[in-house]
Amino acid sequence: MKASAFVYPWDVNGDPAAPGRIAALGVRQVTLAAAYHSTRALTPRHPRHRVVTAEHAAVLYPAGGRWQGRALRPHPAGDWAPGDAYGEAAAALARAGLEVHSWVVLAHNSRLGAEHPATSVVNAYGDRYPWAPCIAQPATRAYLVDLAAEAAVRPGAAGTELESLGWYGLQHLHAHDKTGGVGLGEAGQYLMSLCFCPACRAGYDGLGTDPDELAAAVRTALEPVWQGLPDDGGGWAGVEKLLGAEPAAATRAWRDATARSLQEEAVAAVRAAAPEGFQVLLHADPVSYHVGANPGVDPAHILSVADGVVVPCTGGPALLSPFAQQRREKAVIAANLTVVSGMGGSPGTLAADAAHARELGATELRLYHAGLASDADLEAVREGLGAL
Repeated sequence: MKASAFVYPWDVNGDPAAPGRIAALGVRQVTLAAAYHSTRALTPRHPRHRVVTAEHAAVLYPAGGRWQGRALRPHPAGDWAPGDAYGEAAAALARAGLEVHSWVVLAHNSRLGAEHPATSVVNAYGDRYPWAPCIAQPATRAYLVDLAAEAAVRPGAAGTELESLGWYGLQHLHAHDKTGGVGLGEAGQYLMSLCFCPACRAGYDGLGTDPDELAAAVRTALEPVWQGLPDDGGGWAGVEKLLGAEPAAATRAWRDATARSLQEEAVAAVRAAAPEGFQVLLHADPVSYHVGANPGVDPAHILSVADGVVVPCTGGPALLSPFAQQRREKAVIAANLTVVSGMGGSPGTLAADAAHARELGATELRLYHAGLASDADLEAVREGLGAL
């Protein structure tokens, strides 16, 4: 199975040994961040630093002229990835014989929400989520589509992986997070992720659902959650139980259609900007109402739009099956496995996990994350890939 390792530019730039070390793992490809959200990351082997703090969402290359005069535009990175950090790292990795694909984070951007609060998802209580741009807003959609095209099609890239190309919601690894006091369950997470910004309110209204009444119904539905009553059992049946089947269906109809059209636009924009043969994959979950870095999609639809998907499999490979059932010829279904022990990964069982994923339909592997893993984890990866 072809395997690709996720990498940040700061893992490579300034460390001449990094490209060879990554190639020696046995991977044929790297998925290199070109546009990324704020983060704090370890660099366990870098000769100049051990911690990199990316203070805000940024593009890791010089942004193009298309952004001139636009209110919504990507910001350059600071000293954690100056200049064309992506291009420098990509060239070094290519010299080591690795195929480079770009990694582009889209609808997850706290700086965008801080500078332009009106772009954010607004929950049924009126609270804004600055990390979650509302993908229904025309200006935000235009920004995301253009960012996808520019950040994906970098010089030398053979393909791209688009993360967060869909709805984001309440869940967010925020600094000093204190949101775990009440167990929301899957249904509560969905209800707290519904957006009631002007664009979404108009969308509900267009489907014949009064947005004020819907917001009130969502607040009423969440009351048992705040009271700490037993979990609803999860799944879409739990959402319908709390909110009611008809209003639940209205929210899903609006959100599914909005996400699908954005995914179609973004993939089309990438393909229009890319050379022939450029591969476009989406990080995805096969349950369309799920939100986050791996947003929910309809498997049949997304495999008719993109060249494939990258599917989270660290907790088990069950999410692969719905995509495998809809797989078209040559479509990529990549199982994404965390190989950092300190982040819940299991590099020591990589060979067995990969074999299980292949049985359920995976055609490739993604390994998260070559720059964050310890030396021992990387050695386990090398042994695991060697055994495949």
